[in-house]
Amino acid sequence: DDDDIPQLSSHTLAALQEFYLEQQQREGMKTSQGFNQYSIGSIEEDWQLSQFWYSDETALCLAKEAVLAAGKGGRIACISAPSVYQKLKEQDDEDFSVCILEYDRRFSVYGEEFIFYDYNHPLDLPENLLPHSFDIVIADPPYLSEECLQKTAETIKYLTKGKILLCTGAVMEDQAAKLLGVKMCKFIPKHSRNLANEFRCYVNYASGLD
Repeated sequence: DDDDIPQLSSHTLAALQEFYLEQQQREGMKTSQGFNQYSIGSIEEDWQLSQFWYSDETALCLAKEAVLAAGKGGRIACISAPSVYQKLKEQDDEDFSVCILEYDRRFSVYGEEFIFYDYNHPLDLPENLLPHSFDIVIADPPYLSEECLQKTAETIKYLTKGKILLCTGAVMEDQAAKLLGVKMCKFIPKHSRNLANEFRCYVNYASGLD
């Protein structure tokens, strides 16, 4: 008896077909000539991993700030901030090096600059990541929790020579100041999709974000 078999409505079926078509078109763009693997959106957000990409403008602004803060020949570490990393890689004319510490192994396509990172094990890092070897560390902890910020802060303090650029919720202001000595900037970061929580940037140096 076919009566018990659930059927998709024509509207739902059309929406599903449209989704698959868009997915195919995106994949087609990725394999076509001239595709930039570092462009924002080249790797899709995975909300199950609490991923929310910055808008193009915000990622560029943060990338430029990091380059200025790092200085000529500087080293930049991006912790759970892949869209800033991607923007940094687009800045071919600048003199700096960068690596990305990220839980999502899809970013291993970036080769040796990718370092697998789990905030639950903040100091479980490769031997070649020497302490205090980065001119600036940019971090965007994946969860708005004291535990997540506290553990990510351990990694930040281990890696940075001093400068910190933290991106997290406004509700974490007191904890961020306590753990990292950072202050909220006037600059308001935006995401490609709106977040429910107010989001802000924090630094511990004189930055261009005020």
